[in-house]
Amino acid sequence: MNATNDQIYIDRVLNGDINAYAVLVNKYKNMVFSLALNMIKNQEDAEEVAQDSFVKAYQKLESFRGEAKFSTWLYRIVYRNAISFLRKKKIITTDINGYVVDNHKSESHLGAIDNLKQEEQRKYVNFIISKLGKEDASIITLFYLNENTIEEIEAITGLSQSNIKVKLHRLRKKLYHELSLVLKQEAREIL
Repeated sequence: MNATNDQIYIDRVLNGDINAYAVLVNKYKNMVFSLALNMIKNQEDAEEVAQDSFVKAYQKLESFRGEAKFSTWLYRIVYRNAISFLRKKKIITTDINGYVVDNHKSESHLGAIDNLKQEEQRKYVNFIISKLGKEDASIITLFYLNENTIEEIEAITGLSQSNIKVKLHRLRKKLYHELSLVLKQEAREIL
């Protein structure tokens, strides 16, 4: 289902067919939950934020103007709900910004990741993302897992495009560094 199909279902909902909203929920539930989980770091709370986001999106659906994709509009709601939730809960997260990262060529870390099986990649990437702060985790999730563009991430987070690009560059280095540490530790445990 593409953005045009999304609009068809949005129109149906706005014309009184509330069951059409289930199609949109089913399409985006995994990505919404992933974004919430990467920010909240707790499955039950992330489920609550995801559900809350779908309810808010349904209630505000008439305000969707179609200037951005529906997914971008929905992710913005999830992002803001997650931030509000975290402010209320005052969850303390560990930020790895203080880590010193050697300057590596981007091709070197891509080769290391490509050598892992996809399932192992997901396991390691999700583990490393879980160690990131909420904003960093959401940017990585939006860009790599949900495949949003820089422009869409800007609309969702309110960060400038240049800030997002810088953060993505730094996050790639952090991910490489963390992946190197995790893989070295696992190699020691295996041997």
